[in-house]
Amino acid sequence: MLNPILSSITALFLLISSQIRAQESVIIGLVRDSKTREPLPGVNVIKGTEGTVTNEAGKYELKTEPGDFTIEFRFVGYETQSKKITLKPAEARILNIDLMPSATELGTVVVSAGKFEQKIEEVTVSMAVIKPAMIENMNTTVMDDAMQHVPGVQVIDGQANIRGGSGFSYGAGSRVLMLVDELPMLAGDANDVKWSFLPTENLEQIEVLKGASSALYGSSAMNGVINVRTAYPKAVPESKVMVYNGIYDSPKNKNYKWWNETPLYRGASVSHSRKTGRLDLVGAGNYFKDEGYRMGENEERYRVNLNTRYSFDKNLEGLSVGFNTNYMRTEGALFFIWQDDSIGALIPQGGLDSNTTISEYITKRFNVDPFVTYITQNGITHKLRTRYFLTDNTNNTNQESFAKFYYAEYQFQKKFNENSTWTWGVAEQYAGVESELYGNHLSNNLGFYNQFDHQIDRWNFSFGVRWEQNRIDTVKGEFTPVFRTGINYRLFNSTHLRVSYGQGYRFPSIAEKFVRTQVGNVVIYPNDSLQPETGFTAEIAINQGFKISNWSGSLDIAGFWSEYKNMMEFSFGQWGNFLVDPMFGVGFKSLNIGNTRIQGLDFTLTGNGKVRKTPLQVLAGYTVMYPIQTDFDAAVDTLKNTANYNILKYRYRRLLKADVEAGIWNFTIGTSVRYNSFMENIDQVFNFLIPGVARYRENNQKGDWVFDARIFYSFLKHFDIGIIIKNLTNEEYLSRPADMQPPRSFVVQARVKF
Repeated sequence: MLNPILSSITALFLLISSQIRAQESVIIGLVRDSKTREPLPGVNVIKGTEGTVTNEAGKYELKTEPGDFTIEFRFVGYETQSKKITLKPAEARILNIDLMPSATELGTVVVSAGKFEQKIEEVTVSMAVIKPAMIENMNTTVMDDAMQHVPGVQVIDGQANIRGGSGFSYGAGSRVLMLVDELPMLAGDANDVKWSFLPTENLEQIEVLKGASSALYGSSAMNGVINVRTAYPKAVPESKVMVYNGIYDSPKNKNYKWWNETPLYRGASVSHSRKTGRLDLVGAGNYFKDEGYRMGENEERYRVNLNTRYSFDKNLEGLSVGFNTNYMRTEGALFFIWQDDSIGALIPQGGLDSNTTISEYITKRFNVDPFVTYITQNGITHKLRTRYFLTDNTNNTNQESFAKFYYAEYQFQKKFNENSTWTWGVAEQYAGVESELYGNHLSNNLGFYNQFDHQIDRWNFSFGVRWEQNRIDTVKGEFTPVFRTGINYRLFNSTHLRVSYGQGYRFPSIAEKFVRTQVGNVVIYPNDSLQPETGFTAEIAINQGFKISNWSGSLDIAGFWSEYKNMMEFSFGQWGNFLVDPMFGVGFKSLNIGNTRIQGLDFTLTGNGKVRKTPLQVLAGYTVMYPIQTDFDAAVDTLKNTANYNILKYRYRRLLKADVEAGIWNFTIGTSVRYNSFMENIDQVFNFLIPGVARYRENNQKGDWVFDARIFYSFLKHFDIGIIIKNLTNEEYLSRPADMQPPRSFVVQARVKF
């Protein structure tokens, strides 16, 4: 008897459910930028407690009950738009929306702080952003040149240094994680950044995250993150061509001039982007040749890259697949240390004979990044991103290395209306190295991360944790948890207070553990007993936005405190065999030098827009810091001979950066300035082993001022021609001991966009 009753109830329930579903209505549409008419992915479409998000093509579908209600369209950096609507039962309505960019904010949107789009003034950590126009107008040929203009950032011989977190590492073990489209771009052997490989010709923007970020990004994010975001096509196809020619001026000290014929450099880049149906394509190429301002040093390289993305329709709405790829070949010769400071500052130690320190090389770099993205109608995003990165280094100094790097990451992200975002994922990377320089080795990294961000009225909360395990050959580290947390409070409409704490973790690279090489009289020894370093960055800051006419700006003041345990640095000492090795075994080796602390203040001013009718862009900052070793022992440590001297090596305690660009009529005029204080502490070996270093440092203790200037003229809507003068005052300055930087140079650049 019971079964017939249950069957009747079930049949009645199914009938009612089918009737309810038959009454369900649906709204579909497209959301675009009102000015550019570009589709906007990730827009929150909200009806009460219900909602969805637009997919990669800017489309959405919202199923709802019939009736009268209001739908809101909300997106970071845009004004919220509301629409009242009445739906009949089973009605399908098309509702397309054009969102207006917010006029009251700076308008900068970033993704690196939390792996989703946020206004930069609302994130819980310090960030800086570089736009592609700045890269073009400065005639940036290598990405690390652009980083030299970011407040609080310094690049010393290829080693990125944010707020004093790193020194001079001889090309191994970066504490700043370089990302391209949120995927690691560090070489599998040395874990260093290949700056010339980064695609300057195809940029959306560069995001610099200051401070320990290992909870989101893992090992190597000890000191921060640089994320290069490449561009995808706009609604209208676009092509760009740029060519330039440069010439080095004679050094201020005429004794440094070694050439009879003035050295030149030149280059060109081209790119084209378009949408073909549901397929996005961006292709670009770059060529550069430099005869070199230092004797024997030269470089010639070419690079080609391609971005693709295909968005599905109909039954697979929300699914997109594609791949990005980049290839570069470089041939040249590398300068390491000078001959002396009198007449040999631009001549390599050993000259160009058999004892030269010049290294001739051929390098090849290649990466391919297949990916899949799926955005569901209920606000869930699935991402599968992978990378294969090949580095092939050959040279004439028995320092060859061949490394393959594999990376895969699955990410799940759920948006709860517009107030909460939950992100978790798993990532694994693997590297295989065959090298004369390091030997043959394998490394592996496995990480799990979980991040939650929530907004309540004026408050933004962020919390994240990551578990990570590293392995080199058979040496395996323990699963290490690292945490981050932050709060951002909007005190007034344009005033944001923030406080954050983030932990960092870095496992030693293959190069740091196993390198053995010699450059001139300098020998570098391996250390397979290196231990991982850990640390944290704490920060308290205020960001004040302001508006003058149609010009929006912000002043950011941050106090920071970073500490590192077991910090790894190359240190000078007697590490080799006294009887067999050069210089009685004296040289450099990567060591865990102990515990360190860096405290300081970081002031940053940014702004863009128009003052009356004049376009004006500003990026400026001043950083002051105090980097010390907390357990310094002069009897043991080799930082300095004097017992009371305790400043970390290869750091500047004060940095000033400023770039200002204004437009008037058809002209664009820009200038930049960079200042660093005196590098107070270096390894003593440079003073007594390399001629002229001690004398030069004794005579140059006031720091360095470097000025650049540029002017461009636009005509016929699509053409620009300009002159860039780098090192305007022809300053003599070193990036590190025995490494003289370029004299003044003049560049003529022409470009066309159509």
